[in-house]
Amino acid sequence: MNSAAIDVHRLFSVLPLFSALSIPERERVAQGCQLKRLASAEVLFRAGEPCEAFYVVVSGQVKLYVASPAGQEKVIELIGPSRSFAEAMVFMGSPHVVNAQALTDTLLVCVCKHAVLDEVMRDPCFALHMLAGISRRLHGLIQDVEGYALHSGMQRLIGYLLRDVESIQNDGTHRTSLIVNLPASKATIASRLSLTPEYFSRVLHELEAQSLIQIDRREIRILDVPRLASFGSR
Repeated sequence: MNSAAIDVHRLFSVLPLFSALSIPERERVAQGCQLKRLASAEVLFRAGEPCEAFYVVVSGQVKLYVASPAGQEKVIELIGPSRSFAEAMVFMGSPHVVNAQALTDTLLVCVCKHAVLDEVMRDPCFALHMLAGISRRLHGLIQDVEGYALHSGMQRLIGYLLRDVESIQNDGTHRTSLIVNLPASKATIASRLSLTPEYFSRVLHELEAQSLIQIDRREIRILDVPRLASFGSR
């Protein structure tokens, strides 16, 4: 994708964070934005660095993670297209608390801090959009903590595989089978779920032995959604 040919204003019209804004509002914010391309494995920022913008993924995927002095990683979140990150740090005026790295070739919209704060002062509705995005991330982190504390590794993995079932059913589509494409390596997703890669693979193969799923590299075919959900509740 040629970033020079991308119309940022038009892009904003289809991104959930900006789509409800008026044309003049989007134009004002777009003036404080730039496009940034990352190669696979390229680091966008590191913990402790100043935060001068937040980001929206246009294409590709970004991993947010923390690292120990020994080099061990804990994946906090995987950010895909149309999702934003680092908004909270913009409002807090604090340095980044996590690292951000592209998992594939990735294109981002970098939204300058000053453009965001100016628009928040001008339009309370824009502030509500920002708060909604931050609240969704906080809710997700609370669910993670609940999962680590109350759910087994098996339950966390099954919950991850079934994470989109509710939204699909809400669209009126009731499926007994489903294909899930893992958005990252198994080791990365295992870290996201606070599992070891070995345990992650062992559980997948156990579910396959139970004829609940079929594994083809990163493609997981769920053969019986209700039965898999029931298996996870044991």
